[in-house]
Amino acid sequence: MTRVLLTFFLVLLGLAAVAAYLTLFTVLQTKQALVLEFGKPKRLITTPGLNYKIPFIQNVEFFDKRLLDLDTPPQEVIAADQKRLVVDTFARWKITDPLLFFQAVVNEPRARARLGALLEASLRRVLGAASLEAVVRDERENLMKEITSQVNQKAQGLGITVLDVRIKRADLPEANSQAIYRRMQTERQREAAEIRAQGEEASRRIRADADRQVTVLKAEATGESERTRGTGDAERNRVFAEAFGKDPDFFAFYRSMQAYEASLKGADTRLVLSPSSQFFQYFNNAMGRQTEANQSPPRPVEPEEPESAPEAAVSPEVAVPETPAPEAESEPAPPETESEPAPLETESQLVTPPQPDVSNGEPASSPLPQ
Repeated sequence: MTRVLLTFFLVLLGLAAVAAYLTLFTVLQTKQALVLEFGKPKRLITTPGLNYKIPFIQNVEFFDKRLLDLDTPPQEVIAADQKRLVVDTFARWKITDPLLFFQAVVNEPRARARLGALLEASLRRVLGAASLEAVVRDERENLMKEITSQVNQKAQGLGITVLDVRIKRADLPEANSQAIYRRMQTERQREAAEIRAQGEEASRRIRADADRQVTVLKAEATGESERTRGTGDAERNRVFAEAFGKDPDFFAFYRSMQAYEASLKGADTRLVLSPSSQFFQYFNNAMGRQTEANQSPPRPVEPEEPESAPEAAVSPEVAVPETPAPEAESEPAPPETESEPAPLETESQLVTPPQPDVSNGEPASSPLPQ
């Protein structure tokens, strides 16, 4: 008897458990439930807790009441200025009317498909009326608000509320991007070349001004130095003229000594000159006066026996004798020589220093042999 009662009790307990499983259900805090009776909505449960239903007659559909996201694939949109854009967007939405949501779309996958189509249509409508600059930079926030408003109006018939629509990326297509990058690169290179040209122009202008200033300074300095040098030379000439004007003979002797020093400076100096030349006046006479023999013109040379011009070789180490003419070597003259004396062959010609002209108080300058 006891065993039969225990078995009956266990059977009743199992039946109660099955009935409870088929009758009771739990609504979580993140869910909301819709009780259906033979497919028709019976009641809506939005509060969390334990609820019941009639087994085999009623069933329960659960819907999420949290914020849901909708991430659409990138799509190409033509802006108002005929620029193509690749726009990537996402939306935040929420099921606000489970009964209407169930009647319109039944479940979330179908709701996502319907909502994606609405979002794409609103996106093309709004961005198609805006320019590229407005989408990318100027009015992006206002455009996203406009898209959200339009999608929300269309989604109200689905029991859905769209809270926000955001544009993650709005770029040009790859081909257009490369063209724009090349154009931007060309523009930057042009600007860089222009800036370099301006810098080079400024550099040349500064350099030219500096060169001009240097030239002016050098010219002024050269002019000042020449004026100073001229003043000094004039003062020197005045002093020389004043000093040598007191004794013209001494001035002539001094200038002749300078000519001797300059002409006999080399180690092997040879002068081919006539002994009666004025250059040797202080060699022949200490007072510088030429004798009558030295002053007489040379005799004419006969054609049969031509005489060569005397050659006087003077070196710094050999003193010139006081005789009128040194011993000279004779060379045969050509037969067509006239009665006039033959010209002298010289290895180097020296200019005889002129006598000083002290009429105006300044010494006469004479070129010196190099």
